[in-house]
Amino acid sequence: MPLCFATPPMARLPRLTLPGYAHHVIQRGNNRQPIFATPADRERLLALLAEYAAQFGVALHAYVLMDNHFHLLATPETAQGLPQMMQAVGRRYVRHFNDSQGRSGTLWEGRYRSTLIQAERHLLACMAYIDLNPVRAGLVADPRDYPWSSHGHYIGLRHDRLITPHALYWQLGNTPFAREAAYAELVRAGLSPAQQQALTQSALRGWALGDTDFVAELQRRTERRVSKGRAGRPAADRKTG
Repeated sequence: MPLCFATPPMARLPRLTLPGYAHHVIQRGNNRQPIFATPADRERLLALLAEYAAQFGVALHAYVLMDNHFHLLATPETAQGLPQMMQAVGRRYVRHFNDSQGRSGTLWEGRYRSTLIQAERHLLACMAYIDLNPVRAGLVADPRDYPWSSHGHYIGLRHDRLITPHALYWQLGNTPFAREAAYAELVRAGLSPAQQQALTQSALRGWALGDTDFVAELQRRTERRVSKGRAGRPAADRKTG
């Protein structure tokens, strides 16, 4: 499968996109400014994500819209699918936001950040991490009370047409009720500080998140470093995340 690179500004690593693998994506507002002024803005972004995820063959597994940034967990079908989706969504949303607010200029803090994660080890934890963002930010006490995430879909509160559950979610139970209960308990259990840090830093810095074999396999496919370490060598001497 081909790899896709998007060249970033300055010294940031080029993004690595590999079809069939889960990617954790973060897009921030410029200077941490709000990217939503009204609930209609959030609805607009979700509608654009649904439109372009379908157009470019990207399965969206989870999301959360915070005040000044958003997270996605997604698996693209092609190497170009995720960059194409993010570019299209970003451009149209900025046009919408600027028009509605009577403003001009940039909205985003540069280009989105992302990393590949090893699904078997980190996908469900990444979903919980995304769901718990509003709790960590002090916006709600329980993630079920936050309307702008995929959490409600996974615990049976509503159906979200944007979401394509990953196979690992289906394995949580044999019935919808069993899966919803198992996932709700997983989120209630929360994450360790080490898990939170690994998920945050891997996405912001572009390091692949997975075990030794996963990282080494990715490194064999590209000259771009996929983990923290010496250039051109996989940092595969230890487990990551």
